[in-house]
Amino acid sequence: MDSVIVYQKPTSGGNDSAKIVPSVNKFSRLPERSPVDIQFENIVYTASLGFRKGKKKILHELHGRFLPSQLIAIMGPSGAGKSTLLDILSGYRITGVDGSVLVNGQERNLEAFRRMSCYITQDDRLHPLLTVQENMSVAADLKLGVHVHEQEKNDIIDEILTTLGLAEHKKTLTGRLSGGQRKRLSIALELINNPLVLFLDEPTTGLDSLSCSQCVSLLQILAHQGRTIVCTIHQPSASLFQMFDHVYVLGQGRCLYQGATHNIIPYLERMELPCPQYHNPADYVIELACGEHGQEKIDKMVVCTQNGNSLTWFKSSFNASDPKRAVEPMVRMEDESRSKSKEVKHGLQETSQWNQIKVLLRRGYIKAKRDQTMTHLRLLVNFFVAVMLGLLFYGGGNEGSRTLDNYNLLFACLIHNMMTPMMITILTFPTEMMILQKEHFNRWYSLKSYFISITIVDIPVTVVSCFLFSILVYLISGQPSDINRFNMFFSISLLIVYVAMSFGLMIGAIFDVVNGTFLGPTLSVPLMMFAGYGVNLRDMPKYLKWGTYISYLRYGLEGYVSAIYGYGRDVMDCVVLYCHYKNPGKFLREIAMTGDQYWNDLIALLIIFILFRSLSYFLLRWKIKAVR
Repeated sequence: MDSVIVYQKPTSGGNDSAKIVPSVNKFSRLPERSPVDIQFENIVYTASLGFRKGKKKILHELHGRFLPSQLIAIMGPSGAGKSTLLDILSGYRITGVDGSVLVNGQERNLEAFRRMSCYITQDDRLHPLLTVQENMSVAADLKLGVHVHEQEKNDIIDEILTTLGLAEHKKTLTGRLSGGQRKRLSIALELINNPLVLFLDEPTTGLDSLSCSQCVSLLQILAHQGRTIVCTIHQPSASLFQMFDHVYVLGQGRCLYQGATHNIIPYLERMELPCPQYHNPADYVIELACGEHGQEKIDKMVVCTQNGNSLTWFKSSFNASDPKRAVEPMVRMEDESRSKSKEVKHGLQETSQWNQIKVLLRRGYIKAKRDQTMTHLRLLVNFFVAVMLGLLFYGGGNEGSRTLDNYNLLFACLIHNMMTPMMITILTFPTEMMILQKEHFNRWYSLKSYFISITIVDIPVTVVSCFLFSILVYLISGQPSDINRFNMFFSISLLIVYVAMSFGLMIGAIFDVVNGTFLGPTLSVPLMMFAGYGVNLRDMPKYLKWGTYISYLRYGLEGYVSAIYGYGRDVMDCVVLYCHYKNPGKFLREIAMTGDQYWNDLIALLIIFILFRSLSYFLLRWKIKAVR
């Protein structure tokens, strides 16, 4: 009788329990296409060690075959090449790879293969601010398309969540799920479009023994329904090891064994390397792969398996030479690939770009509403900094004796509008980048749709926070009571914020948080130097004059000065005996600014914004391709 995992309600201790009970109500969404037989031949992977450090061969002419309807484990010690092999088989890694991967006997078409497979990473790359239901709804809208009725999508989601034991956690934020629940949710999201092939990198990492059993039991059920499921696993317990149908053991980038799990002990006995009594076979084979029993043992096992070319230790029912078994699925898959190719209208993605943008915008607004850093804290920081600066320079905007103080205030506003959005982006985007890599590879959406959505989603928060800051500073510090001048001040502030965010996006797309946090402020220092504040534009050395034309802060400061002091502003009030700069024209001459360059500065900032945004997109696209 078939088996299925039944999840019981969490106890007071907080751990969800599970047991395997006989049942006929297993996951009903059976694969709609023929099973997939994966073969690989002479797989070689060479990794670059860095600039002028040469290269290192990680995988050495590997062969192997993974059959459908089996749960397959790629095992080996750390550094053996498990994740690398999984990346290559899934199509995630394509640089530095030689050899061939066959699907049902034919050379793999990577785009067609990606349409029938998915890759679940070791770390659970999920949106913590969305509930389980919201995550699933977004995945369904992106992976099933608009032609599937909403009720049908909900039925699919309900069945998957029930099968995976997540039905009771529909309204729970993903960030509050346990490790096992997050792992099951990662699998649930990819089951939406019912893939034929699943690749999982270390699915049991960080889980307790019960959660490990639940996870592997689920994968076993899914595999036995006709899917090909391949996992990397480091060192499973004896009970967990027996749950896998097929094992592929790696050591030093070579194959030490491939075949049925129950055949590994006879294999070791044949090799005169018997597993000690009461010893976990998985532990023992890892010891052999590590070289603890000598390098000659590794070499002997590689020769016996022909580096993965031998199929001797497969299940006894398997017949590699059976033409009916080998050819019929291949023909069916070929026919299906032709029919599917006619249906594909949106590249690798299942839905149109417009629908992708619409779904991503909906997800983005939900996240923005709940985000403590990007929304709530950002509004609070802008409010408090504006009040603090306004009070510090209270009433100085129209006081001739405090013109230099007001100039300092303008520079302080410039630095705030530059540093705050830039650093927030640098600190938060690398985390988003990890999720983007997974979802983009699994064909949820195109990079163009994603980039358009994040640009649009941030508009309301950016405009509101910038307006809040600008109006508070402007009013409290007593700037000119002229709506046109305020509009000029606000427009320059908003453009500076957008340029700084785009600058932070470029850094965040390429570097991690640590390097980005260092590079952001470091690269901003020269931009401040060329802004014309400490050294005015007239006194700038000729050999450094070029810097003033590439510094967006120069255009921001000049735009502020034009908005406050330019365009024929009247003589300011003077409450002391002598005010040297009560005439704005005299002050403008002193700082080497004409006060009539506002529109030029505005256009320059718009051009820099478009340039930085475009560079952000291309750097993001380069980064996604580079990691592969």
